[in-house]
Amino acid sequence: MTRTPFRAMPFRFSRTLAAFAAGGLLAVAASHADLSLISASKAATNGTTPPASAIQAAPANAPAAAPLAALPDFSALVEQVGGAVVNISTVTLAKNSPVNGLNPNDPFYDFLRRFGIAPGMGSPQPQESRGIGSGFIVSPDGYVLTNAHVVADADEVVVKLTDKRDFKAKVVGIDRRSDVALIKISASNLPAVKIGSPERLKVGEWVAAIGAPFGFENSVTAGIVSAKSRALPDETYVPFIQTDVAINPGNSGGPLFNLKGEVVGINSQIYSRSGGYQGISFAIPIDVAMKVKEQLQKTGKVQRGRLGVTMQPVTKELAESFGLEKPNGALVTGVDRGSPADKAGLQPGDVIVALDGVALEEATDLPRKVGDSAPGTKLSLTLLRDGKRLEKQATLAAMPNETTARSQEAPAGGRIGLAVRPLSKEESAALGTSGVVVVGVNGPAARAGLQEGDVVLAVNNTRVATPAQLKELVDQGGKRFALLVQRGDARLYVPVRVD
Repeated sequence: MTRTPFRAMPFRFSRTLAAFAAGGLLAVAASHADLSLISASKAATNGTTPPASAIQAAPANAPAAAPLAALPDFSALVEQVGGAVVNISTVTLAKNSPVNGLNPNDPFYDFLRRFGIAPGMGSPQPQESRGIGSGFIVSPDGYVLTNAHVVADADEVVVKLTDKRDFKAKVVGIDRRSDVALIKISASNLPAVKIGSPERLKVGEWVAAIGAPFGFENSVTAGIVSAKSRALPDETYVPFIQTDVAINPGNSGGPLFNLKGEVVGINSQIYSRSGGYQGISFAIPIDVAMKVKEQLQKTGKVQRGRLGVTMQPVTKELAESFGLEKPNGALVTGVDRGSPADKAGLQPGDVIVALDGVALEEATDLPRKVGDSAPGTKLSLTLLRDGKRLEKQATLAAMPNETTARSQEAPAGGRIGLAVRPLSKEESAALGTSGVVVVGVNGPAARAGLQEGDVVLAVNNTRVATPAQLKELVDQGGKRFALLVQRGDARLYVPVRVD
């Protein structure tokens, strides 16, 4: 799966369609049409009267020609909504260590610092990296939606409108779990998009995307909806819309429109083995994004409900083993101690088949529906245990919040490249454990795959409750560490190697 700050190719799609229609479909139509009509049309064009022998009535019993399906013309749509689409450019400063990566525990480190000398011929200057993406205006007073990965960690965000005006943007908040960000520019009376309904979107329906692929601003591409409610690895809370719209780096955060000119999704990811578009693109449904937007606008963060279970899909073989009629629902594989699920009496091996009376067709439906519910919400769980149908009630806890603004982060450093903060009392109670939250990653930790928002629970099986404990364990350790990490509802060991 390739997730990139999307940009794309120049707009050639409408020309291709036009050429295909003129040279392909129309030619095919001509080969099946009455040749006399073509001759008559040609003669009429030349201003001459066709010979009578050339005009013949079609047999009475001849089948009617099937009407050709007209390919959509997106020009009116683009003219209508194009002004609400923006280009986003970012600048991120990579803060190098003042000792150029030298281990702070190295005696040479203190020697150089005592004399005010940094290794590498002087203090290195911050290195600048630039990114590009897309977004769209959701209110006339300057609120813009885009992808979290477009603006996360950026030191500067600039929004460019179609009228060529540039504005420095403020990041109101980001939600990494849904990959949605809300930013704000100081402007008024801006054109805003209309919000559509992903629920009404049909597979096979035409859709269009506008963005800045590879920096080519205001480029338009189109395609059809390939599938709905698509689950992707590590994307627990988003039922993606799959399309075949050409999406490339720079398109990230841009809108996906239906033929009514309504936004139905935010272009977010592609599936690729080459890093470029290969016919499979994914968009975040706009209803999911708007729920996130409302919370970010009010509080700068997103609160989600937490049940406290780990689970897996029910396969056909598992359904037969558990005596289920259909391979539906979510098979519970673990229950967090002290969690709402634990208090409700759930056990590993339970199969949750319905939530508030609504059947769970897929296991991925459970975290989405739980995440859409506010902490404190009471849910009714229907489950199967040893062939018996049971009803359980659970009151959701709060999912630990992720850091939403760069100003809240500590610089990542130390031996393994981690910056952490303690869990709050609320977060610790929700998780049912102690630990530290990752707020910055680089170096060995980044290479190992650790992410901001991860909760480090233990180092080499020694529990961690404070940043000081983590530092002590790492400083006293060798070159290899096994970090027990909580990521969402899952726990995993992450091996970290210090070179």
